Amino acid sequence: MLTKELTGLVANAASLSKKDTEHLLNTLTAVVRENLMAGKTIQMQGLGALEIKERKARVIVHPRTGEHTIAPSKNQLVFRPVANLKDELKKI
Repeated sequence: MLTKELTGLVANAASLSKKDTEHLLNTLTAVVRENLMAGKTIQMQGLGALEIKERKARVIVHPRTGEHTIAPSKNQLVFRPVANLKDELKKI
C-alpha cells in the first residue's frame, strides 16, 4: 500500500482532512525514526514492536568457489508482531 492510499484510508476512518492526516503521518514517521536512531524500542499496541538490533559479523561461503568471506556486523531494523497478530497471520 502506498502512503497516498494509507493517508486516504486513515483520513476516512478518523474523519480528518487528507492534508491533516498526511501531516500527522509524516510527523509520526519522523518521531519513530528519531527514537529508533536514539536506540529506543517503539511499541505499538495491537501491532508490535520496532527496534534496531546489531547483526553480528559472520563467515559466509561463496557457493561456487567455496571462498570464505567475513560479512561485517551491521544494524538491522527488526519488527516483532504481538502474539494475537501472529495467530491471525497463521490463519491466512
